[in-house]
Amino acid sequence: MMKYEKLARTIVQNVGGKENVNDLGHCMTRLRFKLKDEAKANTDILKETDGVVSVVQSGGQYQVVIGNSVGDVYNDINDIYEINEGDNVVDESVEEKKLSIFDRFIDLVSGVFTPTLGILAATGMIKGLTTVFVATGLLAATSGTYQILNIIGDCFFYFFPVFLGYTAAQKFKGNVFIGMAIGTAMVYPTLAGIMAEKPLYTLFAGTIFESPVHLTFLGIPVILMSYASSVIPIIVSTWIAAKVEGGLKKVVPDVVKSFFVPAGTLLVVIPLTFIVIGPIATWASQLFGAGTQALYNLSPVITSAVLAGVMQICTIFGIHWGIVPITLNNLAVLGYDMTIPATTIGIFGQVGAVLAVMLKTKNKKLKALTYPAFISGIFGVTEPAIYGINLPRRKPFILGCVSAVVGGLIVGLMGTKGYALIAGIFLLPSVIGPNGIDQGFYGLVIGILVTLVLSFVLVYFFWKDEEEVA
Repeated sequence: MMKYEKLARTIVQNVGGKENVNDLGHCMTRLRFKLKDEAKANTDILKETDGVVSVVQSGGQYQVVIGNSVGDVYNDINDIYEINEGDNVVDESVEEKKLSIFDRFIDLVSGVFTPTLGILAATGMIKGLTTVFVATGLLAATSGTYQILNIIGDCFFYFFPVFLGYTAAQKFKGNVFIGMAIGTAMVYPTLAGIMAEKPLYTLFAGTIFESPVHLTFLGIPVILMSYASSVIPIIVSTWIAAKVEGGLKKVVPDVVKSFFVPAGTLLVVIPLTFIVIGPIATWASQLFGAGTQALYNLSPVITSAVLAGVMQICTIFGIHWGIVPITLNNLAVLGYDMTIPATTIGIFGQVGAVLAVMLKTKNKKLKALTYPAFISGIFGVTEPAIYGINLPRRKPFILGCVSAVVGGLIVGLMGTKGYALIAGIFLLPSVIGPNGIDQGFYGLVIGILVTLVLSFVLVYFFWKDEEEVA
């Protein structure tokens, strides 16, 4: 018997059965259903089900919050029901018409980026710890040990287009290996050598788009870019590839379809990526990164304070993933990101609130729930703390958000930047920049401590154990 078989069956039955499910995915804590009719779901029953933390309907998705065991529950559901296989899959174009532009954006982000976040955080943590080892003198930057650890920390993000090619192709219902092939072409090692050579000539000379041309394709100039760690070009290319692939499937005879369709798609999309899509998407990414930096620079303190205060509110509705493309684009274009420290401060506002509830409550059942919620929060996963502890009691959640604003002011004032996408306590080594420990690092330490202590004190003294639970 599967570990979560009973829970898996209960969840599917109460979302309206397998026949009511268009699609199912999951992030770090939530099952994300796309239902044909959300009115058929028994939300109240699911909220009372053991193993379910809460239910959120947002972004065109019916999100069942599970917590840290979400991956195991997801696997058991698919072992039993095979949600995404066979006749159960429907035409998503019909579903897309029901979604607003914002809902489509959130759906796209969760579909493309969410599967990568675990390994992205893991490699970011390793990269951060490696930086700490060098900054403290435990390792020399020239040592073999450092080189290997640095490779482990960099490998995923450097080849990010390959992995996004896979997840984007899944999202756009294309051949995942075509998506990966496009990503691989974009980071092909030979390109770096070609770009180091003397250019044939230069396009757009004297403008912000000035670009050296090192080679041509069928006489057409190719503007080569560095696509390592890039985000937007591969997503656009994979979307177009899915369209081209679908068109070829309609005209290519079945007897040669298995290899003519992939060949035709690659022959069309990869040159198109190098000639048109890649340069335009890269310029757009750079402008977007510069715009984000300029907006942040208008008032780093206010921007960080607002982000820290509202991010956990966004988490309630499952729309916090909307900031992920901004973060990843900043990391790829600027080499750092300003939003990561502020959003992490928001996490510790909820952690401090849970700690206060843990120490103050006399309710044994509630106290038992606080321990895993506190531990998960320390490592960046706050859904158990929010849905299970703070939000139902209102005041701990609100005071946690208010405390986070103060911490956000601190990290904004100190100019703290993140160099890897990771949350929770492991962010600390990831804010150490190329020049070693600076005031940004101390800003995050102070910000976390102030937020944690302030949240704890406010909740401990202003929340009453006997207050009504919503």
